Amino acid sequence: ATGSGAPNPSAPNIAVARLGAERAAKVDALRNLLETVKGVRIDSETTVVNAMTQSDVIQSKVEGFVRGARVVDKKYLSDGSVEVVIEVPITGSFAEAVLPPVGGKQVPSTGSPVYTGLIIDTTGLELRPAMSPKVVDEDGREVYGSAYVTKEFAIEQGIVGYVKDIGTAKQNDRVTNNPVIIKGIKTEGRGNSNVVIRNSDANILRDTSKNLSFLSQCRVLFVVD
Repeated sequence: ATGSGAPNPSAPNIAVARLGAERAAKVDALRNLLETVKGVRIDSETTVVNAMTQSDVIQSKVEGFVRGARVVDKKYLSDGSVEVVIEVPITGSFAEAVLPPVGGKQVPSTGSPVYTGLIIDTTGLELRPAMSPKVVDEDGREVYGSAYVTKEFAIEQGIVGYVKDIGTAKQNDRVTNNPVIIKGIKTEGRGNSNVVIRNSDANILRDTSKNLSFLSQCRVLFVVD
């Protein structure tokens, strides 16, 4: 998020005026960042602001997370004003604060790994990114989501990653060297954040003859427009 601050014309000198402008810029940036964070989609039905409204604990954690933002750029303009850019990671403490309960479902695994990750091509489906999307089959049965992942991986790297093209996805370390690639057929949910895949593709992911431990490690990428 970016914020800007103007110098106080009544400041005793230029240094004090600039310092005040920097402080004002950071306050503005923090305010803008909080608004951005509130709009982050947790899943296809819920945004962060919904979660904050429902829980004082989540609200406190999110506001504390935003206050810990890091300044990554600062510009001093000719009129004495200052622009500040701040950032926070969406993983780590933020993910821990807002993600729904994770884990609980065991993915059977036998033999040597066949696939090392999952790439779902959602181009053309107008998918909207979320922190905790689901993958379901044509009958609405969940294939992948927060229930299938390990908390450690979900917090540190997110339940899914988003990239812009298949080529980039194939080279991404998240899915390593032999990912299974599936084409999504439509989106689902109020926020259009869940992906529907064909039953035949869902069966590949449910095939107990393949070691699908990569699901619990969140080795999943969505290719988006």
